[in-house]
Amino acid sequence: MKHLVLLIGLVLALGATDVLAQSRAAPPASTLIDLNSASRDDLMNLEGIGEVRADAIIRARPFKAKTELVERRLIPEALYDKIADKVMARPVPGTPPTPTTRPPAKRS
Repeated sequence: MKHLVLLIGLVLALGATDVLAQSRAAPPASTLIDLNSASRDDLMNLEGIGEVRADAIIRARPFKAKTELVERRLIPEALYDKIADKVMARPVPGTPPTPTTRPPAKRS
């Protein structure tokens, strides 16, 4: 009987950790707010983003990375830490990808 109680307790404990792990997981990409296409209202739904910051984000488009919010001083780093897992910066269609290597040197 003691083993059965321990087994049930173990199963319940493992089930609880699965629920906690799922709640901490990053949201799927489909629920992330794209900084390059989000409406003013969508941006204002983010914690700490009001009218002024939403308008500043829209004026500063396009973004290559969401970290540019801090790099361009649009929001403080503490606020970025709160919203970083809720936003993304999808590349703007028609823009060339950023090269990962330097172009070859010209010979003269």
